[in-house]
Amino acid sequence: MKKTIIVYLCAASACFGEKHEGVMTAAANEDALWHRGDACGKVYKVRCVGGTNQGVARPCKKGKTVTVKIIDLCPSNGCQATIDLSREAFAHIADPDEGIINIAFEEYVMQRFSLT
Repeated sequence: MKKTIIVYLCAASACFGEKHEGVMTAAANEDALWHRGDACGKVYKVRCVGGTNQGVARPCKKGKTVTVKIIDLCPSNGCQATIDLSREAFAHIADPDEGIINIAFEEYVMQRFSLT
């Protein structure tokens, strides 16, 4: 799935309030992924697939992916992206000078195993 992404800053989150959830986090677009809060805590594997402007010749870091946890809402009235990554997550997959990138992402579902 090809979408765009914008870097955001987060203090208190819509999902976890003041609880710190680490730095590899993201906000979900209200119309695309939020689903009335069902996105809270979901984990996505994200990779950069290209830039959106001519500012950086090669914005993506080749072969890099980042796994992020949805901790916040990106309201549809001002959110231009499907997923807004934290600065740290963005910098892991792309040049921060690019600011906005196209991404591919998929939900990461952890398998649960039981011992018998």
